[in-house]
Amino acid sequence: MDRNSATTLLDDLHTAQNAYYGGGDGTQLRALLTDDITWTVPGDNAIAGTYRGVEEVFAYFDRRRQLAAGTFRMHRRDVLTGDGDTIAALTDGTASVDGADWAWSTVGLYGLRDGLIARCWLLPLDPELFDRVWR
Repeated sequence: MDRNSATTLLDDLHTAQNAYYGGGDGTQLRALLTDDITWTVPGDNAIAGTYRGVEEVFAYFDRRRQLAAGTFRMHRRDVLTGDGDTIAALTDGTASVDGADWAWSTVGLYGLRDGLIARCWLLPLDPELFDRVWR
């Protein structure tokens, strides 16, 4: 996938996620995911795990929305592309969780199929901080 197409897709994804995390209905977000999506979140925290299928992935999204009381937002910084169906995004996150304001960075590795997100592996740049945020 070329960089412009990847950037557009990730901007659409992050816009839809931010809308959902802010209380939206998820229609835009659902339209960007395959039915058999897999989403993997590392760590020792309340959101860690591997989620398979749209229902499990949305349960994960719901958990994040609940923990951050609708304040979680994603801010794309850069995109890495190449030949094939995998793209990477350096993304900052911000949220208020249990009265504390947090900021962190992750790399999201996204596997694509037919122009949709089929898998995501989330890689926090500071795993200990990420675990503290989502304890």
